[in-house]
Amino acid sequence: MNSYQLIQQLIDLVAELEKENQGREASLQDFTGFLLNKVGDPAGNTQSSEVRFGANDSAALDIAYQLDNNIGRLFVFMSRYAKSYIKKALEGTPLQTAEDFTALAILLTHSHLSKSELISYNLQEKTSGTEVLRRLIAHGLVRQWDDEKDKRSKHIAITDKGKILLFQVFEHTSYVGTIITGRLTIAEKFTLQYLLQKLENFHLEQYEKKSIINKEDLKKIAAEIALG
Repeated sequence: MNSYQLIQQLIDLVAELEKENQGREASLQDFTGFLLNKVGDPAGNTQSSEVRFGANDSAALDIAYQLDNNIGRLFVFMSRYAKSYIKKALEGTPLQTAEDFTALAILLTHSHLSKSELISYNLQEKTSGTEVLRRLIAHGLVRQWDDEKDKRSKHIAITDKGKILLFQVFEHTSYVGTIITGRLTIAEKFTLQYLLQKLENFHLEQYEKKSIINKEDLKKIAAEIALG
């Protein structure tokens, strides 16, 4: 959508508001409330200028643009952007993935952790988490030893080599943080941080409770959210 199309949409919306008000002059405050109501209608459809979508299947587009689906899609895209930036920041280091970096960063803030604790804190499945630890140990960034009381349990800690590498990487990952938040104002960043933390609190609770294991759990939790 170009700027002229947007202006035409706004003119049409003003006309719709005037018709709704039976010709009474509308203020900017009136239009703001009207516009928010239109954008946040119960159907939750928020058509936008998404460049990836064509116009071949209107039913599919309606589903994609449903408010919750649209937010979820944008989260997926943001995650992919962030991972690509982090990958660039890790170039030339033994760290291969964002998970390698976050695992090492978590260990920096603890004297030691069990393997299962670190994998859980890093929000990973056991298999992929174990592979991350294997790489970190192989490069001498992390050391591992048996628990004295339970030989089946392993403890891990960051090494001096791991600390040195991590602080070298921090310079470049800080650039990533700046790029991810784009050109948001300080006020917008605080608002986004508040909303993301609210979502993190909700999802971390589901993760720790292991409340979503299969498709039926998705349906159940979604229903609970819909009921408020």
